[in-house]
Amino acid sequence: MPAKLLAEMFTMAPANKDHQVAIRCAVGVFVPLITLVLLGRLDLAIFASFGAFAGIYGRNEPHGRRFVLQLRAGTLMLAVILLGALAARAGAVFALTPTGTIWLQVLATTVVAGGCSLIVAWWRLRPAGSLFHIFAFAAIASIPNQPPLGQGMLVAVLTVALSLLIGLSARVAPSRRQPWSWPRPVRLTAAERRVAWLEAVGYLVAAGLAGTLATLAGEWLGFGHNYWAMVAAVVPLVGHSTRHRISRGVQRIIGTALGLVLLAAILLLEPAPWQTVLVIAACQFGAEMFIARQYMLAQVFVTPLALISTLLVAPVPAGTLLRDRFLETVIGAAVGVAVVLAPALWRRVAAGHRSMED
Repeated sequence: MPAKLLAEMFTMAPANKDHQVAIRCAVGVFVPLITLVLLGRLDLAIFASFGAFAGIYGRNEPHGRRFVLQLRAGTLMLAVILLGALAARAGAVFALTPTGTIWLQVLATTVVAGGCSLIVAWWRLRPAGSLFHIFAFAAIASIPNQPPLGQGMLVAVLTVALSLLIGLSARVAPSRRQPWSWPRPVRLTAAERRVAWLEAVGYLVAAGLAGTLATLAGEWLGFGHNYWAMVAAVVPLVGHSTRHRISRGVQRIIGTALGLVLLAAILLLEPAPWQTVLVIAACQFGAEMFIARQYMLAQVFVTPLALISTLLVAPVPAGTLLRDRFLETVIGAAVGVAVVLAPALWRRVAAGHRSMED
């Protein structure tokens, strides 16, 4: 098992038009962010960053099916963004203490993790799972100084619309124009529905447990950003085998550590806002180039991408940011691997009890 895990971490899958997807996603995030830089409205950058996530769906699908998948993904992301912005205001509305607000966000993010996992499975979206929705909801909900809700949602809607247009952009060239056809709705089979519900429970348990542990550890050791642990916890839940899922958890930790080194080098250069946007676009390109081929390498780009986007809206000391990201990732990945292994361990224990009774 260790040898196979090690081999998997250093294996590169063959390319499959990844550069086309990477270019679309990089443009989809660059245009809205550079526009906000020119307008002097970086407080809205996080809404654009998450709205652009619609472009990662339907990677190599025909144009008609890609449009439907991205429309569904964009609609779901807009709902998550709206809920995150409302959750950020809930503490003041219900007069909660700072600690009470944090625990409310953990609870709400846990519900989002399970609910969005189920919706993604029902709509047959790929990438599977609710990782992006956990990240979007919790990141927006944790921003202390919220911009006007209408302005934030307008930026998110426009960014999703841009992603849809970019997804159809290849139709401009006759040589790359694919026949337009609307995909027929395909209902989940009984077995697929059962799997979808089980996966949703897994996301609920992993995110909730990771969020709880990260919050308690953060209060004890003095670090924050508990939702990064919740994001990392659901990473191992995606995979076709137990070994592959464990490998994803390990790759998440190693890739994050390497990505933090890259981020530290970027921060030392003290880039201007427009340069920061270029870095985000470059990291988005790198992430999409490798996310389907080599997960650990993709994390080297995902880590600075996620953290620089956060810094645009809520600046924190670089050392604190790097420390929190690594510790939260370790906590989350460990929880995710434990959730993956728990069913098999439970079956072994149950089998042992039965054999003893016999």
